[in-house]
Amino acid sequence: MDSIGHLIERFDHVAYAVERIENALPLLDLLGATFYDGADHVRNQFRWAQFTLPDGSKVEYLAPLSDASFLRRFLDTRGPGMHHVTLKVSDLKNAAELCEMAGFTVSGYSESEMWSELFIHPKSTNGALIQLAQWDYSETLAGSLDQVLSGTVIDET
Repeated sequence: MDSIGHLIERFDHVAYAVERIENALPLLDLLGATFYDGADHVRNQFRWAQFTLPDGSKVEYLAPLSDASFLRRFLDTRGPGMHHVTLKVSDLKNAAELCEMAGFTVSGYSESEMWSELFIHPKSTNGALIQLAQWDYSETLAGSLDQVLSGTVIDET
């Protein structure tokens, strides 16, 4: 079986589903986390915010913006908690092909100029949703956490 190991650039973040991102702020303060980026993903009806921990690793919090959001269904079924882990890859198409050839269930494949992603279904990975993503930009979308929490930053990817 071919590995996707050569395509993985790094572990990027772990993401948690919550009702409101504000609920996570006391824990993030305790951990010494600093705001990194975030926005409202209007197309998929969720808000995301990423925070950097003192060692440079990142955590992301996701909150639904409406009852139509996949996160609303996730929270109603499972409650708040870990949603996915994200690995940055250099070639998403190749990674998708290798995952499928190895018998893993791939879903949510989408490509855009700014961000491309796929998910490996948790039934294939012993319970963890794994996101593989490819992007080539380094700038952030948001200037501040307050802007993200107020809904003024829009993610159009």
